[in-house]
Amino acid sequence: MRNVHSSHTSVRGEIFVRRAVARDAKRLTRLVRGSRAYGGQYASMVSGYRVGPDYIESHRVFVAADADVAPGRVLGFYSLILAPPELDLLFVQDGMQGRGIGRLLVEHMTAEARAAGLARVRVVSHPPAEGFYRSVGALRTGTVAANPPAVPWDRPELEFLIPQLPT
Repeated sequence: MRNVHSSHTSVRGEIFVRRAVARDAKRLTRLVRGSRAYGGQYASMVSGYRVGPDYIESHRVFVAADADVAPGRVLGFYSLILAPPELDLLFVQDGMQGRGIGRLLVEHMTAEARAAGLARVRVVSHPPAEGFYRSVGALRTGTVAANPPAVPWDRPELEFLIPQLPT
């Protein structure tokens, strides 16, 4: 395995999770803007979105990368904000969904949240992603009202409960 910049490294097959670095910014931005999940009525949400080096350096951003086939190829990523605790972003590359990468990222996020002493992590979900979040353990807690023009639709609000390990 490569040098990993995280205290919690998750590995599944030939995929590993590492801390994002500033040079990942353009790749992460392309992943967000190119996501088919944000096509049609949702396109306005990501059309001008940018994951900049400053965002990566000031938040806990982690990428799932391919270890062997295309070394270092980013397959997905997430961003965890500690205060207030929120899963800000989670994207898996189109064509790579359904292979456990999102689940791996959520497991990694849970370990990071636990290490930071968080009891819960909020998620304001893209409406089509609610089923995924529920399938990996998030609980529905409410609805965040639309905020036009940026977000013209209501969004599900969920949370992950972060169990602390026994000492």
